[in-house]
Amino acid sequence: MHKNPLFAEELARFYQTEKCSAADIARLLGCSEHKVNYWLLKHNITKRSISEAIYVKCNPHGDPFKIKERKTLKEAELFGFGMGLYWGEGNKKNKNAVRLGNTDPNLIKKFMEFLTEICGVHTNKFQFGLQVFGDMDARATMRFWLRELRSFGVRASQFFKITVTPYRGVGNYREKSKYGVLTVHVSNSKLKRAIDNMLPM
Repeated sequence: MHKNPLFAEELARFYQTEKCSAADIARLLGCSEHKVNYWLLKHNITKRSISEAIYVKCNPHGDPFKIKERKTLKEAELFGFGMGLYWGEGNKKNKNAVRLGNTDPNLIKKFMEFLTEICGVHTNKFQFGLQVFGDMDARATMRFWLRELRSFGVRASQFFKITVTPYRGVGNYREKSKYGVLTVHVSNSKLKRAIDNMLPM
């Protein structure tokens, strides 16, 4: 059976095109997973790495984003603005997520617009981390951000647990972070690499 070229094409379609796992294929064909792995090796079909397999499992319908070609001046400006924000303010250490934190809601919204309009990220993929100082009303602060982001359809369930930082002394932090620091997250390693690769060298 494993020498049949038609079977090799079917196996490649299951594994490479439809992104089935070896276990999925074994169930489809009524055989052991060990035998499927043997056939993959026999037909020179390269197996996915563990990280690739996890990515496929988390994204069974393909990449949850699509970076578009900029065809208008408005799109080119939004692309440049978004990349500039990420270059200057984004967290580039994490390999698995695109992250940007700031106190300015207009800046946060512009970055989210870049992610939705240019990168094709659906708003339900956004998650948020909120950091407030100990003398702030955490719930009121979260309500502020939900109001600011309502045009994106953001829900309270998209927020992580609020991080409360102890307030130390006096200063001008109230003017700069009246409503805390909001960090927008999109957890996707391929999107992260794609955006990193577009940064100026």
